Amino acid sequence: MGAHLDQWLSLTLRWAHVIVGVAWIGTSFYFNWLNTRLQPPEPPEPGVGGELWSVHGGGLYRVVKYTVAPANFPQTLHWFKWEAYTTWLTGIALLILLYWLGARVRLIDPEVARISVPVAIGISVATLSLAWLAYDLLCRSGLERRPVLLGAAFGVLVTALAFALTQAFSARAAYLHVGAALGTIMAANVWRVIIPAQRDMVSALTTGQEPDAARGKQAAMRSVHNNYFTLPVLFVMISGHYPVTYGHPWSWALLAGLFAAGVATRHWFNLRNQGRRNRWLLPAAGTALLALAVITAPRRTGAAVADDAAAQFARVRVIVAQRCAPCHSAAPTYPGFAAAPAGVMFDTPEQLRSRAPRIAERAVTTKTMPLGNLTGMTPEERQILGAWVRSGARVR
Repeated sequence: MGAHLDQWLSLTLRWAHVIVGVAWIGTSFYFNWLNTRLQPPEPPEPGVGGELWSVHGGGLYRVVKYTVAPANFPQTLHWFKWEAYTTWLTGIALLILLYWLGARVRLIDPEVARISVPVAIGISVATLSLAWLAYDLLCRSGLERRPVLLGAAFGVLVTALAFALTQAFSARAAYLHVGAALGTIMAANVWRVIIPAQRDMVSALTTGQEPDAARGKQAAMRSVHNNYFTLPVLFVMISGHYPVTYGHPWSWALLAGLFAAGVATRHWFNLRNQGRRNRWLLPAAGTALLALAVITAPRRTGAAVADDAAAQFARVRVIVAQRCAPCHSAAPTYPGFAAAPAGVMFDTPEQLRSRAPRIAERAVTTKTMPLGNLTGMTPEERQILGAWVRSGARVR
């Protein structure tokens, strides 16, 4: 019953995380688009910096951006902050449930580093905290006046973080923590920089004072950064379905390349929203993805294939029964699993044959299964599984 409730709790948290994340990303995309589309009002209005007319849902809308306080300041002012906070809170709750409480299964891989659960959780906490501190220091170092150099420096920082995490955690956990670090930076930008600057601006306008221009520039810069971080974070959210990325020996470099493609794609859209056409940026991002696909293409190992199909399959069944079926079965025996993950079961020869490509990808090529290699699959056993798949995955 405990494992069953854990799965429903995970489902609920993940669903909530996606819902509030969509709301946050939607507002981020909309307001960044809005700022690039504002035009001087016609006729000119005192204190109005720009306006936008739009149509949606059967109605006409006029959005006005004020540079000074309006004559009649509204009693209700809508703030966009809870989307960010709840996205981070639900994400941290998922991190605790899946990766801290399930550290031996999902966070630690003995073949990567033999560390204890407290040490692994400590590294996890330090990753989120230090990532924000390092980013914040970069943004206040004077590099904010040179955005390209600032972006390059942060790219190096993220790549270094990805490399370091792949030396400490399981492959999936390393990717997840890079995404969690970016998500923490984004939420902290809202909490520590953007919202305080907005409060300062509103307070200054309502009292007839000049807003702090420096705080406003920092808030605007952090908002733009959040806009560029969204696609890399979204990739991390779906990366668990693609072990060809996180399971590659150079997974940290692949992550850096995929992040660069995501940032380039976002930049293409931002330029387009500003009316600045760019013909090469989006194709370049697509070409980079194609290059990564070619680089990660599996290579044949040349391992010998058994001549006797029956004997070969007999060895495969023993390996699967010992290393895979404790979780991937109609009745899992491994603690914490109430049902087979993703509905994948290896109880019958037919199930093994139909899942042969999945076995080859996750147990042989990327070596991301078993999770954390909890059941101790050996390199020789992986070779046997690979040879069986290459010989046609015969079961008789």
